[in-house]
Amino acid sequence: MSTKVKIIERKGDSLAEKLYLIEVFKGMATTFGHFIRNFLDNSKLYIRHYPEVQPEIPARWRGRHRLTTHEDGSMKCVACYMCQTNCPAKCISIDAGERFDGRTEKMPVKFEIDLLECIYCGYCVEACPMDAIRMDTGIFSVTGNDRSQFVMTLSDLLATKGAFTEEEYKKGGA
Repeated sequence: MSTKVKIIERKGDSLAEKLYLIEVFKGMATTFGHFIRNFLDNSKLYIRHYPEVQPEIPARWRGRHRLTTHEDGSMKCVACYMCQTNCPAKCISIDAGERFDGRTEKMPVKFEIDLLECIYCGYCVEACPMDAIRMDTGIFSVTGNDRSQFVMTLSDLLATKGAFTEEEYKKGGA
């Protein structure tokens, strides 16, 4: 069985393309053209009236993290370190302790997520075997005055409620 190999013509062989200066000016001309067009007729600009009009958040959108609980109020997290291990940004830190409620052997005594380091990829949610961590809060605006305000602790994560019902969450594909 023979396969045809398609040869793609390589760009950038001319002197003008090797200098990049002409390409930079072409890009600047495009940007300046858009600026002039929008400056003279701004009726076609897309404008969000935030915060007066809140955006509509789909169920699959990854918002701020939260930890889920069982029906009796005990936390689902068993401190298996799967979310911490799977996190590419290494923004999750967990310390495990002994659990006394009879559900499992251990639970987190410290669970922190640094939101300034988080890339909101959702790998922690996918890695969790207990469905203990979710990103379905609908919280998209995370603000603060100090770096310490962006570190979500165990109590913060447990206090955050989900923005969607269980049916909306499952239907959203998460």
